[in-house]
Amino acid sequence: MIRSYVIPDLHGRHDLLVGALDAIAARAGDEPVTVITLGDYVDKGPNSRKVIEALIALQAAPPSGWNVICLKGNHDALMRDACRRPETRDVWLAKGGEMALASYDPPEGDGRIPESHVRWLEGLQLMHVDAHRVFVHAGVDPERPLDRQTEQTVLWKRYPDDDGAGHGERHVVHGHDRRRDGPGHFGGRTNLDTQAWTTGRLVVGVFENDRPGGPVDLIEVVGPPFPA
Repeated sequence: MIRSYVIPDLHGRHDLLVGALDAIAARAGDEPVTVITLGDYVDKGPNSRKVIEALIALQAAPPSGWNVICLKGNHDALMRDACRRPETRDVWLAKGGEMALASYDPPEGDGRIPESHVRWLEGLQLMHVDAHRVFVHAGVDPERPLDRQTEQTVLWKRYPDDDGAGHGERHVVHGHDRRRDGPGHFGGRTNLDTQAWTTGRLVVGVFENDRPGGPVDLIEVVGPPFPA
């Protein structure tokens, strides 16, 4: 039995990422696992740089038996755009980018965010699909095939509370829509975003890969609220 462990929006909370990875390692033991991060690694919280560095290192040298999949969030796209197209910088800064930029102080030699970090943001997947689920940052359009979803939908969609649609027979697992009292379960989808960057409460969803539907377990990682 292979399980998927899903880490939602981190927004610069390197401490919660470390706690989540330690908890997954303790729970998984020697069993193979899939670890999926749902995007929004940057902005708002204190350590965007360290989150990116940790995930780059994890993908480069994962623990034995781990398959690590990092998805793109809307804030990751905003940061990438600001680095590539300076005219979008003010939009990024207004949505929490100032905190991400501050995490690069002291900056690299010429004051820019490292090119390796920008390339990593550019290369992030938009979604991951397995036999029973679709993993994505924000959501999907249930009326469109998965290979025809738009980046706008995948990164920015917000579901109405009464919308429990998955995608066909697949359960949708997402973040993006912050719920301090989450996670939220809505029939065909699960929203794991608990606004962890400020609440200090991160919830990792645990899914059995050969079993359809929502999570079979939840792992709660708790740190200090931000700001303290």
